[in-house]
Amino acid sequence: MNNGIRKSPVRLIDENGAQVGIVSVEEARQRAKDVGLDLVEVGPSADPPVVRILDYGKIRYEKEKQAREARKKTHTIEVKEVKFRPSIDTHDRERKKKRVVQFLKKGMKVKVTIFFRYLQLRRPELGTEILDDLAAATEGLAIVETRTRLESRRMTMVLAPLPKEKQQLSERNEA
Repeated sequence: MNNGIRKSPVRLIDENGAQVGIVSVEEARQRAKDVGLDLVEVGPSADPPVVRILDYGKIRYEKEKQAREARKKTHTIEVKEVKFRPSIDTHDRERKKKRVVQFLKKGMKVKVTIFFRYLQLRRPELGTEILDDLAAATEGLAIVETRTRLESRRMTMVLAPLPKEKQQLSERNEA
């Protein structure tokens, strides 16, 4: 930009978008200065390089504005984790199941993790039973996104919420 442009001659495009032609870099800088705008290199790989007279501050502002708008429209999905043990009592299992349902209704993904210890590793079907029960309980609210078998000492399942319309439809069918 401006004094950072070293190659001469350059192909100049004026502030209206019309091609001026091939001029020296000094002449291009002088024209930009006369108009009160910046000289910006837009095609450095071309031979000769292409430069344009424009208001660089305005262009930079518009790009930042577009980036802010794009960040506003992005939706981050929060992942909550609920941990179980294979020897969990039924009351505790029901309480955690209600918590999973609450997270899914709020539109969050839920990662269900079952930790095994010592002799529990010999009975992975206990963890599978918990995951199957949870998947059945959240059938109208979520889909099972991923499900793993026993990996080292844990078993995981990720539940993704269904869109709100499908959740309401399944609630009507249950009623």
